[in-house]
Amino acid sequence: MQTSPSSHDEHQHPSGTPQSTHDHHDHSNHRMSAPHAAGHLSHQDHAEHSPDLFRRRFWLAFGLTIPVVIYSPMIQQLLGYTVPTFPGSNMIGFLLGTVIFWYGGWPFLQGAISEIRQRTPGMMTLVALAITTAYVYSASISIGLIAGMDFYWELATLVTIMLLGHWLEMRAVGSAQSALNELAKLLPDTAELLTPDGSTRIVAVSELRNGDVVLVRPGAAVPADGVVEHGESQINESMITGESRLIDKYPGERVIAGTVNGNGVLRVRIDKTGDQTVLAGIMHLVAEAQRSRSRMQDLAHRAAFWLTWIALGTAFLTALAWGVTNGLNETTLERVVTVLVVACPHALGLAIPLVVAISTTLAAKNGILVRERRALEAARRINTVMFDKTGTLTRGEPGLIALVTNGTLTDDEALKIVAAVERNSEHHLARAIVTAAQERGLELPEVQHFETLPGRGVKATIGNATYLAGGPRLWEYLDVSFPDALFQQMTIWEQQGQTVVALIRDRNVLAVLSLADVIRPESYQAVRMLQSQGIEIAMLTGDSQAVADWVAKELGISRVFAQVLPEHKAVRVRELQQQGKRVAMVGDGINDAPALAQADVGIAIGAGTDIARASAGIVLVRNDPRDIVRIVRLSSASYARMVQNLAWATGYNGIALPLAAGIAAPLGLTLPAWMGALLMSLSTIIVALNAQQLRWLDLHVDLADRMDH
Repeated sequence: MQTSPSSHDEHQHPSGTPQSTHDHHDHSNHRMSAPHAAGHLSHQDHAEHSPDLFRRRFWLAFGLTIPVVIYSPMIQQLLGYTVPTFPGSNMIGFLLGTVIFWYGGWPFLQGAISEIRQRTPGMMTLVALAITTAYVYSASISIGLIAGMDFYWELATLVTIMLLGHWLEMRAVGSAQSALNELAKLLPDTAELLTPDGSTRIVAVSELRNGDVVLVRPGAAVPADGVVEHGESQINESMITGESRLIDKYPGERVIAGTVNGNGVLRVRIDKTGDQTVLAGIMHLVAEAQRSRSRMQDLAHRAAFWLTWIALGTAFLTALAWGVTNGLNETTLERVVTVLVVACPHALGLAIPLVVAISTTLAAKNGILVRERRALEAARRINTVMFDKTGTLTRGEPGLIALVTNGTLTDDEALKIVAAVERNSEHHLARAIVTAAQERGLELPEVQHFETLPGRGVKATIGNATYLAGGPRLWEYLDVSFPDALFQQMTIWEQQGQTVVALIRDRNVLAVLSLADVIRPESYQAVRMLQSQGIEIAMLTGDSQAVADWVAKELGISRVFAQVLPEHKAVRVRELQQQGKRVAMVGDGINDAPALAQADVGIAIGAGTDIARASAGIVLVRNDPRDIVRIVRLSSASYARMVQNLAWATGYNGIALPLAAGIAAPLGLTLPAWMGALLMSLSTIIVALNAQQLRWLDLHVDLADRMDH
């Protein structure tokens, strides 16, 4: 028989400080409209244009283009047919061409004016120059100022194809916003407010205030963030967190605005409304990320800028060369117009913004909020992930780790008795023991004569037996002895920094329980999957070395920084960076903020503080470290699409621009203006379709691959 191995305080607090378990944002309004798709996803030159605008103009231009082409003298000559004539039929091209130019071409003219005012000539400037040149030249022929063959059919087909390309482009950009728009629709318009007399009345969600209690019926959406006061149910939070399974909700559990209630009826006390809700924060961060620029986007912007000047220079040289050899005629004009159209850097302008839009909305649907695009872009290159322990790899709250009996009781019997004795205690360790019994589905016996022993533990009677539960001070007070097997196990637990509680009857130790900050089940898989990708895992904590070593051993982490003061966490990150490591820091507390800011990629766990989020480039809605794997996967996939789009957009211009200028004319190969417009539009559509492939990226982490712990 052995005596107590140590004399720690009764019910010693386990390592780590419990963190808030609610993901809250307080800096955005849930009523805010999703940013206009074109405003920051497409080009600033048509920032206020919508898909409907281009659709309407396209169909009208298309309808007018048909008679223009049919009555074109060049087309009649090429195809060998003659159309019926009537008074004024020779002016069809001029009249309809004028409507097509001013109505169909107005978005491009308007965009060009905006670009010139801002001294940033770009794609709209090129299109406007092309269609204006074609129209002015043709109109001059129609009114007899110059002689030659008009250019109306080329003008009409050019504007029509350009409108079609822009319409499809804007639809692609707008569809990337659909997930953000759907978020705005999650909130119900009304809520069922409980009144002091127990009745309910329907009120607008905007009228809810903190402290109000609402009734959430089966199938209804939660109107605002709050805490369940009464009732039990399961809630579908997939639209917010990406978690596919239903989440059990009991009194005391948090609920999120916009999530859908299951079969139970809940009474929820509201504590966050309007711009303080999780949903509002998600919308704000997604919109912020889609507006932010990445390094690849800066590269595309510079490429588009220089391509504009190259196109203008090429158009000038083309006009000069063809003008000298052929004179100023329709052939020279067609070469100049074709150069201007082909060189429009729409594909370049769309290559990155569309990937940004799709990847950020895809991330949000999976519970990953990207605050800074550069953070997501850099995630593919990280080779070290440093996790804060408490609240990140662990739950940040005590839980039952292990239980050993002296053989007179089974594990479940011992746990039922301890939980029953502790049930009336307010101590956080007592709650952890009761929760463990509930999770195992154990039915607790009734107790009599419950008594708290200040500073030592608790005492209660079950049937005819009196039981005591507590820590070292209780053992010392009772002067109990421990069986050798229990003593040895306790020694191991205490060396690992865990808290030990003993169940005692008649001064005999029936069982000992180990409690500590519980490791998240997801952490095992997250660490293993990251390591399988060649990423080193490090753990950072202010906790004791013994506790840190135990958690690290459980998870298979070799590099551990323990007993680190908050102000020194950023120093540890910097040390790894000085060794050539590209570090992602994952944390959740105020004391993690400097380290999150120092890291190459700062990732805040969703239950963390707002300060931690403000320091992080990426925020995880769920407290799931496996989302780090998803981030790396999404980063690699989105970067690959960016590179592919840039390669296509620049490669297309490298081939098409010389052909448009007429470099192959001696071989009898020239590129008509309408074909140039078609190729340019196809290039844009190809880039858009390539970006759309991201929508089918599987970010799911296979649960079947999970280790049993």
